[in-house]
Amino acid sequence: MEHNILKIINKIPKLEKGQRIVLGIDGLSRSGKTTLTKKVVQHLQEKNISVCLFHIDDYIVEKKRRYNTGYEEWHEYYNLQWDVNWLKENLFQKLKKSNELQLLTYDYSSDTQKLEIIEIPDTCIIVIEGVFLQRKDWRNFYDIIIYLDSSREMRFNRESQATKNNIEKFQNRYWKAENHYMEVETPLAQADIVIRN
Repeated sequence: MEHNILKIINKIPKLEKGQRIVLGIDGLSRSGKTTLTKKVVQHLQEKNISVCLFHIDDYIVEKKRRYNTGYEEWHEYYNLQWDVNWLKENLFQKLKKSNELQLLTYDYSSDTQKLEIIEIPDTCIIVIEGVFLQRKDWRNFYDIIIYLDSSREMRFNRESQATKNNIEKFQNRYWKAENHYMEVETPLAQADIVIRN
């Protein structure tokens, strides 16, 4: 893991005053994105580099907009879980130019979105972590994109037993969406660094 952290850190250009660099950490569910992201952020902070971190799962929409919509389950997960255009306009397009972002953050306990104001320093590395980050609507906003590649079998083994028992949801919802992403967006080919995990 340490070798991979250094590989990523070395790929990031020297941060100049007044500059923001956007780093995307992409990968399918349970590929190890959160763990890797924590280590990268920690490494940067130890070098006194200002970091602004976004988890794409913090910006999903309410359940009524992504379940029982009449669309196939995989389509709901891939296309409706996030308001892709809203995030493009309110998050991605503003990363380099706005000092303040107004984002709708999802509250899992109440299944609601609430407005959150996030300030971004003039000079910082912005890290965005999540699944399907390289969809064409968002792809051009990263300066560097990392892709964590992990087999479906390994990723499924990392799920809890209760989650594993509901394999139909994976077959109908998650895996078909993942297949679509891999075929349509070719994230392995597009990424600057691919890490096998």
